[in-house]
Amino acid sequence: MTTRLSFADLPLPGYRHDGGVAPRLLAAAVQELGGPTMGTRWSVKYWHAPATPGPARREVREAIETALDLVVRQMSTWEDDSDLSRYNRAAPGRWQKLPEPFFSVLQHALELARATGGAYDPTVGPAVNLWGFGPDPARRDAPTDDDLEVARRRIGWQRVQLDVEQRRARQDGGTYVDLSSIAKGYAVDAVARALQRLGCGNALVEVGGELLGMGRRPDGQPWRVAVRLPGLARGEEGPVLALHGLAVATSGDDFRCFETDDGERCSHTIDPRTGRPVRHALASVTVVHAQCMHADALATALTVLGPDEGWAYAERQRLAVLFIRRAADGGHEARPTAGFEALLA
Repeated sequence: MTTRLSFADLPLPGYRHDGGVAPRLLAAAVQELGGPTMGTRWSVKYWHAPATPGPARREVREAIETALDLVVRQMSTWEDDSDLSRYNRAAPGRWQKLPEPFFSVLQHALELARATGGAYDPTVGPAVNLWGFGPDPARRDAPTDDDLEVARRRIGWQRVQLDVEQRRARQDGGTYVDLSSIAKGYAVDAVARALQRLGCGNALVEVGGELLGMGRRPDGQPWRVAVRLPGLARGEEGPVLALHGLAVATSGDDFRCFETDDGERCSHTIDPRTGRPVRHALASVTVVHAQCMHADALATALTVLGPDEGWAYAERQRLAVLFIRRAADGGHEARPTAGFEALLA
């Protein structure tokens, strides 16, 4: 699952006229909105050129919150009356009609599960709950092998059958879909689309640390974010990314994990193939992609695959990814793909 991320929007620089930025843009005020959602927070920065009348702040906030509320209403496992919760409770053998965008997000999740050989799997929910990272109460001890085996028997993306023509999914009995590793990314995309419909084409959207930048800042430059890497001291900045029509998402147990009473470190990222937390040296995985939903899910998939297999997969797919692993000396080592390095050039 993707965690709260480590990005900070860089402040707008002082104006330096280089012939490429119209001075009138500097008078544009960047509007900022924010609020709670999905157990975390959202924030949006946007602006309009002074000569271009834009929507009222109230109208922008309403559009954002409508988009976010739809995601919660359809895809939250924490809401008993969500469409996802109703699917998870459906009787064995029942075909459940699913609304858009829930159906499309589930379809995308299953496609990535197939592409990664099950390293990404939206049916991992039983194991996520068993380890205390879902709606069930948190725990301070590892589950028993018997409990793990029961959970593992309910996991498998192949269990979910889709009827594309009628936009429905079959509940085979015991399947528990969890879209936490993709829904926040989708929410970022949905908010961006809502802003564009209002004519707000210059914006930086963030939900729980997942980010997407579109258009430009008032100085004519793309929105830039600094990646806070694991191990950096407070105030230190990692690589700076220009989000010009790009989104970024990070997964990693340096941001969320727990230790059992016997001292075992348990990552919140569960390997669907074993039902257990991942145990490799990866501290975080940062993915940059045009679609935040895809970046979100990919960050989880690559975390499960690990520092070597994940890096090889990312290179084969020509993905822009930064892998951070814990070193033997207690420090951290960065390993970017060629696609990620190109973004820093």
